[in-house]
Amino acid sequence: MAIETVGWDIGGAHIKAAGLDRDGRVLVAAQEACALWRGIGELDSVLPRVLTALGATGPVSHAITMTGELVDAFASRRAGVRTIVAALERLLVTRALMVYAGPRGFFLAHQPPEDEICDAVASANWMATAEFVASQVASALLVDMGSTTTDILSIRDGAVRYRGYSDFERLRQEELVYTGAVRTPLMAVAERAPFDGDMVLLAAEHFATMADVYRLLGRLPEHADQWPAADGGAKTPEGSARRIARLLGRDLGDEALDVWRQVAAYFGERQLQKLHLACLRQLSCGPLHGDAPLVGAGVGRFVLQRLAQRLDRPYVDIGDLINSVPGSPASPSAADVAPAVAVAKLAMRLKS
Repeated sequence: MAIETVGWDIGGAHIKAAGLDRDGRVLVAAQEACALWRGIGELDSVLPRVLTALGATGPVSHAITMTGELVDAFASRRAGVRTIVAALERLLVTRALMVYAGPRGFFLAHQPPEDEICDAVASANWMATAEFVASQVASALLVDMGSTTTDILSIRDGAVRYRGYSDFERLRQEELVYTGAVRTPLMAVAERAPFDGDMVLLAAEHFATMADVYRLLGRLPEHADQWPAADGGAKTPEGSARRIARLLGRDLGDEALDVWRQVAAYFGERQLQKLHLACLRQLSCGPLHGDAPLVGAGVGRFVLQRLAQRLDRPYVDIGDLINSVPGSPASPSAADVAPAVAVAKLAMRLKS
């Protein structure tokens, strides 16, 4: 079984990719940390490592989607799109590079994109995932929770329903919520936390992240956190507790570990509440049958299972909708990199 198509999701903090065979089965998926905010040169070292992890050899087609154009290394989102596309064409050394532009379909990378096409390409990875899910499930609430952000979309009658397309429009409609399972600073989740019977004001510093919360609670998948901790320290329950304690102006040894675990539970609850309210807002926009599932995607699926329970809806993992080679580890990792899988599948459907 050989890889015929590689799907790419180029983010500001990670590169995600999936290799599919000619029948659209996921053979392998990969993810690498990539500090794209430092400049486009970061792709030069990271992308070859991803290709090696995929084991993609010989002539293959490539399909890309992205969110990385938003990083502050680029003067504008349009400039980011053009720079990323040009870099990928150079690094992949292929003219069979298809760029996803949402409702405008695909264009070939060697065709310089006009402004309107750049706008359609920018941060369209959510649309690729939603299009794929809509081809598999007629009615669902799709929630894709990554390391940094969460996408929330309704699928009704086999079509993706959305009110915003650009990041600005989607933020305004809460179809894009800037909270994730790993990189979100805790000061962005709450201003205060319960401690010793009081609601204590937190230090507004990047001392700890949601990775610390879920690690301390024993829920964080081992592969989920690919970046150094906020203090560069140990990624252990004790290390996470130390960073959380610092937000309250305390030290780890001031209290038992269970005390800090209780504080972590509060941050987890606050994040879950935020997502719950955003989902209720989306569900208010149109009828979605009570039996319609919540389809969970992304590295934060362990949070989304709890969200489905709170919404009183069945939970369906997007990995169960993705055709993977039996016995391979592709299904769980493919669910982590859903937009990469989705854009590859959409491109293959176009070619057929």
